[in-house]
Amino acid sequence: MIKKQNSSYITFLNLVNAVDDLGIGKKLDAIEERLLDQVILAFSQDHEILVGDLLVLSHIGSQATLHGRVKNLVASGYIKPMTDASDGRRKILVPTKQALKHYDKLSKLLAQAVAT
Repeated sequence: MIKKQNSSYITFLNLVNAVDDLGIGKKLDAIEERLLDQVILAFSQDHEILVGDLLVLSHIGSQATLHGRVKNLVASGYIKPMTDASDGRRKILVPTKQALKHYDKLSKLLAQAVAT
């Protein structure tokens, strides 16, 4: 029989689920989370990420699915498309304050999980 252990990561997942169950903010689906992760990673590294950069991530979903999820993230207020000043066809995606608060909340939950 396998002995059950609660790792810090499992504790973290339980905390995230508990917060999600409170209904604070819009719950993101797995694809939206992965796309938002890409935007926040690019932002944290001072790199621009374009809508097209997300639409080619075929390992996450089809182009149509990804486009719909990007639109959902914009409508939900997690990302904001900015038109490139030098080329109006390019749409740069930046995280909003709401997205930054989301990752701050996740960071606090992770710290809490590690501390227990």
